[in-house]
Amino acid sequence: MIPVNILETYNPSIKTFHKDEIIFNESDIAKYYYQLKSGKVKMFNLTEEGKEFTQGFFEKNTSFGEPPLLGAFDYPASAMCLTDCEVYVLERKVFIKLLIAQPEIHLKFTKLLCNRMLYKAKIMKELSIHPPEHRILTLLHHLKDTSNTEGLYEVKLTRQQISDLTGLRVETVIRAVKHLEKTKKLILKQRKVFI
Repeated sequence: MIPVNILETYNPSIKTFHKDEIIFNESDIAKYYYQLKSGKVKMFNLTEEGKEFTQGFFEKNTSFGEPPLLGAFDYPASAMCLTDCEVYVLERKVFIKLLIAQPEIHLKFTKLLCNRMLYKAKIMKELSIHPPEHRILTLLHHLKDTSNTEGLYEVKLTRQQISDLTGLRVETVIRAVKHLEKTKKLILKQRKVFI
């Protein structure tokens, strides 16, 4: 999110995390800005029954967990490494100083946070009232819209990840994707989903 050449002028530390390692837990106090140098991270919540609901996936050059830094509240979800990761870590006060000094980056964060809020609003509506096929299509269309892809868009999520993001069982996702292909609402090529 923050160009590396600018980020490095603020002397971030680079921390290494291993696969399945937790970077921060839900309800921890937000103290740091995190940006992936390499690897993949997911943010998730656990229900009282132990079921996981994934809030999002983050890859190289993306940041995660920023809203609590700006809003001064605890993390609403946990962050866990899906692979070994290297992460730029910047203290909150230095991150705020960077945003004040770099208004164009601050504006990009504002846009990013607005897009994340839109996504969460769409998913909340889907989870509460719509059938599986509709939930999946809403997720896939959101991903395509935010990627600014024209034409056919390849969904780079596994069936498990679609399941995690929509609150559906994997088996339900598999059936729904097949149904969506039959009704020509998406395309399957060599098990990959396109929309």
